Amino acid sequence: SPRGRCHTFDTRADGYARAEACISVALAPVSEGASVSLLGSAVRCDGKSASLTAPNGQAQRDLLRAALADAGVDPASLSRMEAHGTGTALGDPIEAGSLAGAVLSSRGEASPALPVGSVKANSGHAEPAAGISGLLVLACGLAQAQAAPNAQLRLLNPHVGAALRGVACALPTSLAPLPSGERRGGVSSFGYSGTIAHALLGARPQTAAPPARPAVGFRR
Repeated sequence: SPRGRCHTFDTRADGYARAEACISVALAPVSEGASVSLLGSAVRCDGKSASLTAPNGQAQRDLLRAALADAGVDPASLSRMEAHGTGTALGDPIEAGSLAGAVLSSRGEASPALPVGSVKANSGHAEPAAGISGLLVLACGLAQAQAAPNAQLRLLNPHVGAALRGVACALPTSLAPLPSGERRGGVSSFGYSGTIAHALLGARPQTAAPPARPAVGFRR
């Protein structure tokens, strides 16, 4: 990006800005009381696409449906989605259309608007660490019942708006509360090599005051 920002979902989207990240995730049996669990996941290939910045929307929809099936999660039960959200004029609308087709259109008219965001708009694209960055933001948000904002969103890309027309989707620009009780969310990561992945996480309601530094654990 000539502007040095990932303007995810914004009309100014013109490429990504590089970032650095160093993240570790500890896996623990669910019996140890972790507040966040890995419910399921899917990994696929993007397949034939027009270019690196114009991915295969059908492959993304198939990925999302496979991950939901692996986790046994109904789209209507989701509380949050962490998008790949590179910040390109072509890639963002394709991903928005994939979310609409595979997730949002299956939530039902009574479902509330699903908050969608991307950590890249806040901190840039960490490249090899981008996927785990999104997973960490989603896990912390589910545990704390908060949706992180789309930091660079000022004017919605009209093609993203068209892709999301007719479905209940929220693109918060400030910290937004999530429902109390059990919360579930998904995170997408689309690799430069063509490998695409999606994971579903779940957070249980806290029955007691959380520790000063709550642990986040996962199970399969």
